[in-house]
Amino acid sequence: MKGTGPLFSFARIFASFIILALITPASAQDFPNRPIKLIVPFPPGGPNDIIARVVGAKMQELLGQPVVIDNRGGAGGVIGTDAVAKAAPDGYTIGLTSAGALAISKSLQEKVPYDSLKDLKPITLVAKVPELLVVANNVPASSMKDLLALAKSQPGKMNFASSGSGSMPHLAGELFKITAGIDIVHVPYKGAAPAVNDVIGQQVEMVFLDLPVLLPQVKAGKVKPIALGSRERVESLPDVPTTSELGLPQVEAENWYGLVAPAATPADVIAKLHKATVDAMKSPEVKDKLSSQGAILVGDTPEEFAAYIQSETDKWAKVAKAAKITPN
Repeated sequence: MKGTGPLFSFARIFASFIILALITPASAQDFPNRPIKLIVPFPPGGPNDIIARVVGAKMQELLGQPVVIDNRGGAGGVIGTDAVAKAAPDGYTIGLTSAGALAISKSLQEKVPYDSLKDLKPITLVAKVPELLVVANNVPASSMKDLLALAKSQPGKMNFASSGSGSMPHLAGELFKITAGIDIVHVPYKGAAPAVNDVIGQQVEMVFLDLPVLLPQVKAGKVKPIALGSRERVESLPDVPTTSELGLPQVEAENWYGLVAPAATPADVIAKLHKATVDAMKSPEVKDKLSSQGAILVGDTPEEFAAYIQSETDKWAKVAKAAKITPN
């Protein structure tokens, strides 16, 4: 019979390899040709979700394909981030995830199902959101100098709230406590909202939280701002000094949000996603929407973002160890 035998089989296999080799680059070259899923590992309405929706909408314009937000909350961002790590590495599932899921979780959770730098490919650091230190209106201090003097005069009697044990606000408070040499007591809450409510209600003296969460309360005069845990002031609160200005440069605490993809995603696909994201962040409408909420846009390279993840992992691991925070 014609077309049988080892020689014919070899020819068919060889032809298949040739076809595959020709198709693969073309597929990457045509990226994207269908909707992209952007996983946000937190519920709708928070800073992570807002940033993803604003940047994602502009990316959609630039890429010519829908960018669909998929909220998958749980375990401090770990569940949604794990879904990105385990997705097909084709660029059609990416994630905008947080400092907690990419850097902090490794030190504070018993088992994280992915390695941030082995199972994920960093694309770019999208935005940083400074932690803002505020005090309740009944606290007789309106400056860092007064607050430190007050805390040192009554060790162990003042409390600081957080959105939960092991969260960025918790670690920011511990870093402040260690660096300033003060004895203040951590009070964890289940989320930012109840923590803010108890500071407003004067049940607890102070809290570090993401700037966008506290901004409305500061503007309404319900709490007193003391300092931003960042190197630079922000335009939404131009009169609030940074910890660096106030003599505590080590107390730099910023929540941050970065775009990642599955580790094996092709380099040219990563390059297209990177360009679309950075170009989106440069647009005036994206800048205006996010800057007004206290976000500082970054847009670095994949290599720079990878180095940043590693440095933040090391930094917060040291803080957790010094504060004797155990994994949960």
